[in-house]
Amino acid sequence: MRDEYHAVRLKLKGLFDSAVEAVSAEVAMPKQLPSSTTGKTLIIGAGKGAAAMTQIAASRIKGDIFGLAVTRYGHGIVNGTIPNSLKIIEADHPVPDEAGQKAARLALRMASELGHNDHLLMLMSGGASALLSLPVEGVTLEDKQLITKSLLLSGATISEINCVRKHLSAIKGGRLAIAAAPAKVNTLLISDVPGDDPSFVGSGPTIADHTTLKQAKEILVRYGINISKSIEIALNNPANETPKSDALGLAGSFVKVIANARDALDASKKTAEGWGYSVTDLGDMLQAESRHLGAGHAALVRRLSENDEKHVIISGGETTVTVKNNKGRGGRNLEYLLALAIGLDGAKGVSAIACDTDGIDGTEDNAGAIITPDTLRRAEKLGLSPKDYLKNNDCYTFFKKLGDLVITGPTRTNTNDFRAIIIDTEQA
Repeated sequence: MRDEYHAVRLKLKGLFDSAVEAVSAEVAMPKQLPSSTTGKTLIIGAGKGAAAMTQIAASRIKGDIFGLAVTRYGHGIVNGTIPNSLKIIEADHPVPDEAGQKAARLALRMASELGHNDHLLMLMSGGASALLSLPVEGVTLEDKQLITKSLLLSGATISEINCVRKHLSAIKGGRLAIAAAPAKVNTLLISDVPGDDPSFVGSGPTIADHTTLKQAKEILVRYGINISKSIEIALNNPANETPKSDALGLAGSFVKVIANARDALDASKKTAEGWGYSVTDLGDMLQAESRHLGAGHAALVRRLSENDEKHVIISGGETTVTVKNNKGRGGRNLEYLLALAIGLDGAKGVSAIACDTDGIDGTEDNAGAIITPDTLRRAEKLGLSPKDYLKNNDCYTFFKKLGDLVITGPTRTNTNDFRAIIIDTEQA
């Protein structure tokens, strides 16, 4: 059957592809790296882009390099090689596992063996909080797994979740840099955090933290998170407060965000303008309940559609989902899209894409999905109720039945959500 919206689907995917390419390690990394260093260089990579970032660093830095990169299962090296002195470790995300815990222990040991003339190069990207996970004394991996799951289902923001993680970690919140002292510490970041606060990217193993134990406890109360006795004890232990910014290892360290959601949106905007569209850029820091943002964007589209202009609306950031049905499948981008489709109600000439730049929306195999003016009509023919699927947090099933999922596989970068809405009545 002929898809009358094939052309606009290709354009939406093209906007997403241009955004991802702009924040790839291949584009962002090379100009930031020294060609050589004195002493030993320990490279620690963590996150969904860690393998790609580490591979590029290894190809540029001459001399004695060693270390590891911990990344999500399936996000390791695909093309090219990496020196034997660098290990690639794959672990679970978004809930930590034993592999990530072993990687964190190894990273701390390696860092503690550095001397005055040595360097720690920390390469961070989104996902590192779960992938490089080592609980504080008295807290088990199972404790961390349970509280992580509860926070992810609660609707808490990534900054709130990472605040709690830092105060239950033996490596986050600057503790890896403390272990590396007196070595020089450089940190390069691909940011997935709205606002690009470096201390929240991967929960900042080499960056001074400005949150407190008190704030972590308040977050758990705010979202009604039940905690184990061991976590309660840990959060009431002053020894688990994160190190001060003037501590040896943190004072004088170099930190730079080398790619972020702003870069992704700028690239997408340039692509859209090259196709002759006017662009409304809503910014890269949008944080709201996914379905509420989708409904709000539907209202915005209706206002912008009144002048019949070819138009693209782009936005980034990280929305949240409050899960009511634990058996449902789908992530925040799909909830946004389904709410947008419901709000548009088949509006003429309006199509949209919402994807996570890491290639994984939630915990499924898709980056996101696409909607077109006939989305609700096709759903009706299949006997699908959009409102019921949204209510049941089961948007993955909805879009899979329609054949509208976007599946890219791992992109090996992560600047979080990317959304684009095309308004073009000529393609209605």
